[in-house]
Amino acid sequence: MSEPLEWLQCISCRKTYPLTEVLYHCSCGGLVEVQRSPTQWLKISRPLIEARRLSHAQEDISGVWRFREGVLDLPLPSIVTHPEGGTHLYQRSELSQWAETDEVWFKHEGENPTGSFKDRGMTVAVSMAKYLGKKFVACASTGNTSASLAAYASQAKIQGVVFIPQGKISMGKLAQAVGYGSKILSIRGDFDKAMELVQKTATQLQLYMVNSLNPFRIEGQKTIVWEILEQLRWNAPDWLVLPAGNLGNTSAFGKAIQEALLAGWIQNPPKIASIQASGASPFYGSYLKQFASLEPVTADTVASAIRIGNPVNWTKARDCILKTRGVVTSVTDGEILEAKRQIDLSGLGCEPASAASLAGLRKLRREGVIPKNARVVCTLTGHILKDTDTLMGQYQNPHGNSHGNSHELPLGAVEIEPTVASVAKALGL
Repeated sequence: MSEPLEWLQCISCRKTYPLTEVLYHCSCGGLVEVQRSPTQWLKISRPLIEARRLSHAQEDISGVWRFREGVLDLPLPSIVTHPEGGTHLYQRSELSQWAETDEVWFKHEGENPTGSFKDRGMTVAVSMAKYLGKKFVACASTGNTSASLAAYASQAKIQGVVFIPQGKISMGKLAQAVGYGSKILSIRGDFDKAMELVQKTATQLQLYMVNSLNPFRIEGQKTIVWEILEQLRWNAPDWLVLPAGNLGNTSAFGKAIQEALLAGWIQNPPKIASIQASGASPFYGSYLKQFASLEPVTADTVASAIRIGNPVNWTKARDCILKTRGVVTSVTDGEILEAKRQIDLSGLGCEPASAASLAGLRKLRREGVIPKNARVVCTLTGHILKDTDTLMGQYQNPHGNSHGNSHELPLGAVEIEPTVASVAKALGL
């Protein structure tokens, strides 16, 4: 009997399981991840990855499935792709100056089909659900995961079920889940309560859970890093800076770096800087104690996408920070919103949680942790339209209602008569 090319393995006790076994924890309680043999890695190379960019096949257009031998080697008919990935890498001199760093790039994952990086992991998790013949896929979500699940479940003709914390989700994100046809269950409690419940129902009701405890989510999300490496012509940056909530991306980034080294794609691995909001920073608290333990917190931050007080992936993320010699820090909501304004004014735009990356970079620069001449890539995890309530709240002009109408004008807006003279006056011409 031939050895398997891909399998599930516990990160704690190293016990292995078949790839098709549905589990989120090992029998010892540890988290599981996908592993593959050297033979499998021989199937994929940099020239193959780059050649697929010339293809018109949906699985090759995808910035996830273009790397499929290193992600999940499924039969092509099982792949559910939008397609996702293929997001751009940007530079803005004004943002580099603001962060006091010579070279900063921005990987904008808000350009994915549903407006966030979640699509990269969801395409893999839902494809596996389709391959296994699952009838329901479920997640707990502060918004982006639910939007992504709903879109991919709809495409796969699988019923989506999303558990959301009551009153703690932006309407822009909820609207996507509603529009794509998922069943919405509003939980009386925060995200962490929703996460507890979806884990119980996954076990007792046989719903296929696609939160980042699902090991296939991590496999899709690690392609963010591989795409960055490819876009930088395989010259790895010195630092990868990213927002940190449930720690799926921190885990995925660390795995991507280790596997890129294993595959021989890079020689000098980047370090990871995970940035939490100060009102939701249990991982940072653990980092300050040399990761001796994780103490959950009651999360409270304007950055709803990372408003998580008990991250389920902390052991994976801890290992990734240690292996990459990375760091963890936190930034205040004020610092996040200040960074968001700078990103928005540069023409890139992002949701609040995304801006934690730039805010964190500026803080780490001023603390001397990241050198001025370092080559840095910040990940922007979500689109500017993901949280318009926060955006407009920043710029609302309470005095804009000059004619008794019910609307309010954003700060700086001027209400005028429909005449050329009025325009000229407003512009000072």
